[in-house]
Formats: sequence, structure tokens, C-alpha cells
Amino acid sequence: MPKAAEPPGRGSDQGPGPCKRAKAASGGPNCPLNFASPRLLFGSLIAPVEPETFFREFWEKQPLVLRRDDPAVAAYCQALFRLSDLKSLCGRGLLYGRDVNVCRCVKGKKKVLNKAGRVHFLQLRKDLDQRRATIQFHQPQRFKDELWRIQEKLECYFGSLVGSNVYITPAGSQGLPPHYDDVEVFILQLEGQKHWRLYHPTVPLAREYSVEAEERIGRPAYEFTLKPGDVLYFPRGTVHQADVPPGLAHSTHVTISTYQNSSWGDCLLDTVSGLVFDAVKEDVALRAGIPRQLLLQVEGTAAARRRLGRLLRTLADRLEGTGALLAGGMKKDFVTHRLPPYHVGDGAELSTPGGRVPRLDSTVRLQFKDYSVLTVGPDQNQSDETQETMVYIYHSLKNRRELHMMGNEETESHGLRFPLSHMDALKQIWGHSTICVKDLKLTTDEEKENLVLSLWTECLIQVV
Repeated sequence: MPKAAEPPGRGSDQGPGPCKRAKAASGGPNCPLNFASPRLLFGSLIAPVEPETFFREFWEKQPLVLRRDDPAVAAYCQALFRLSDLKSLCGRGLLYGRDVNVCRCVKGKKKVLNKAGRVHFLQLRKDLDQRRATIQFHQPQRFKDELWRIQEKLECYFGSLVGSNVYITPAGSQGLPPHYDDVEVFILQLEGQKHWRLYHPTVPLAREYSVEAEERIGRPAYEFTLKPGDVLYFPRGTVHQADVPPGLAHSTHVTISTYQNSSWGDCLLDTVSGLVFDAVKEDVALRAGIPRQLLLQVEGTAAARRRLGRLLRTLADRLEGTGALLAGGMKKDFVTHRLPPYHVGDGAELSTPGGRVPRLDSTVRLQFKDYSVLTVGPDQNQSDETQETMVYIYHSLKNRRELHMMGNEETESHGLRFPLSHMDALKQIWGHSTICVKDLKLTTDEEKENLVLSLWTECLIQVV
């Protein structure tokens, strides 16, 4: 996205750092974003800052404001979501709480003004104009195609779920009290102007949402106003609040967020359980019983803690010395709940295999690599004590866009499972641009053909 970049101003409406001009991106007519690849999409979003510079200097460290002074960029952002879009969306059965919240910041606290049941546009206009309330629209990518297009590419880039909320606030009002979030935040200003105040984190890289009292956070570390087309980034844990000054038109912005529960701690929690599951089969020290009455003690003994420490160091050595796939639970959760690939039309190419059927003499290549993951885990169809380890492939090709980020229990995983003996062959397919079926590392030709036929049926490979 064009034009100038700068860290946000400290206690003023302008930011330090040089202004730069961004090169035009090739995302199509009148589109300032480049959708050619996930990396190019993110690069055009934060241009002229390079992604390498962004992750070195800003990501998880400090806020960044990207100023846009380009009518084309402003027009593109305004089209992402307008107040007027709510009128047609209300005709699609929106519900208070699930799809829309109406709220206002009153004396440092969030006051929710929701009605019951279905949302009606005339009531929302009344809330906005007369009650000076903010309208929060949850996960608009479920309905707005261009946000779907942006967010599914960002999910490919980050390897993490990317959600969004739209906030529409009238002049002279503030929707939310000072608070911090547990996500990395990208703000796109769509309509009007919004005045922001950011404060140093009280909990750096926070793992949960929390409201902060004004007397606890002190003076703003950064203060500025966003206009249509401007972009703001700040790390999770950054305390912030935003308002619309009196005398202006309403403000609309979209908050795009990512990296919830994607820390090293989360990865460790997910990885260690599988590591122990495998190691306990091979290491008799891990199968030895704990001391008698250990569970009855309040704190345990120093000897027990030392023993656990030694076992953890053994597991660490095992982890570093293995080529095992990590964080299988996180991988499955991500792919199961993420957006499907953006498409125009009925998306038949995501559910119906096309082209030639793969045979033993075929050369094949993986497709939709950014939308699939490879992992291992216990056979979910076995309940006895001798559970076999299987290879699982999960993909998002058949995910339901309307359920994205809604915490819906109807979400189901899609994919395939294979015996562990197929792992090397699958790694060949994942690791090569193309590969001949007969060169796959499997014992029999029948296994090779069955493997590629299964992947082809799931639309994950094509014959070249």
C-alpha cells in the first residue's frame, strides 16, 4: 500500500522518522495491494517499510503508523466496509452479541447497549446518532469479499488465524475504555478520522484482554489521528484507546488481528505432550513410578524436582536430535479454523479434482501448499493402549467462510491420514516442485499409486 511510513508521534499528531513514497502495487485496477503472493500482499500493506525491517524493528516491539496521502488508496479502503453496508447486512439475519455489539465508553468502563435478538439497521442508526454509541461488527470477512481476500492471504503469510472487527463511532464519542489485547493489531482507517492514544504495555506481549484504569497507564506514549487509507500497527499488550473528535463525521476502521495463542509457550505446551507420548515408549526412566505419596504432598520434594528437571533435559536433547514434526495440535487447530482460499464463483476447483488421474509414470506437484499442513499423531480411530502413530494431512479447502473466527462447534477438520511408513514419500511431495510417482519412497508401486490418487481426490496434487 502507498505512500509514506513513520513511527507514530510521541505525544503529538505527527511521527518521527522520514517520510517515504511507496511504489505502486499490482493488485489489479485501482487496487493498492499486491495479491500475487502472501509475502507481496503483506509487503504492499506496510509499504514502503520492507517486511524484513518491519519484523526487525517493529513486530512485537513498538507501534508503527503508515500515512497515506493518496485518493485511490482512501477510496479502496472506504470500499472495504462502509456504514451504508450495514443496511444490506442487517437483512441477512444478524444477531446482537454474535454479529454486532453496540457499546460506549462511560466513565472509563465499557457500557454494552445491545438489544435482544435480530439487528435492525434503523435501530443501529438511532444508536449511532442519538446515543453516540459505537457499532462493533464481528468478523466482516464472512460477508465482505475483499476482506476475505486480504485475510486469507495474511493467514498464509503469518501461519496463524487472522480475524477482524469493524468499529463505527460517531463524532464526540469513544466506544471502548483504555485496554490491551492478546493479538498483534493492524488498523486500517476506512471512513472519517480517529484520534488514537497508545501507552506503554503494563503486560508486554499479553496473553489476554484487559481493561486498564487511566490512573494506572499515565500519559500517552504516542498520540495521533488516522485518516482514510492510513495504517496503524501495534503489538499485543499495547494499551490503547481511540475517539472521534467533536464536529467530524463518523469514523469507520477495521482492526485486523493475528497471533493469538501463537507464542513459544503455546508451541512448547503442544509439542511436549507428543514428545512425552513417544519417548515414554522407548525410555524406561520415563516409565518408572513416581515416589509414594508424592501426590499427597503440598510442594513435593527437592529430589522429585531435580528428577523432573533431569527428565525435561533428556526430552530437550531428544527434541533437538529428532526430525519429528512439531506442534501438531496447533497445526490442526489453525487449518481447521482458518479461511478457505479466496475464489470467485462456486469454488469447484477446491472440491472437485481436475486434470488427468495420476498413475505410476506420472509427474505430480503439490497444489494449495499454503492451505495444508503435514503432522503426526496417534491413530484417532483406535482406542486401545497400542495406538499406532499416523501421518495426518489437514487442509482448509472445504472450510466454511461463514464460520470463520466465530468459535462455532460445527467446525470440522478436512484431510487424509496415512501410515507412518508414508512419511518420507509425503515429505518428497511437499519438498519438491515436481516429482515422479515411481520415485516416491514407498515399498510397492501399489502404495505409490494409492498415495497420489488419495491426494489427487482431495485436490491437493495435480499431474503436470
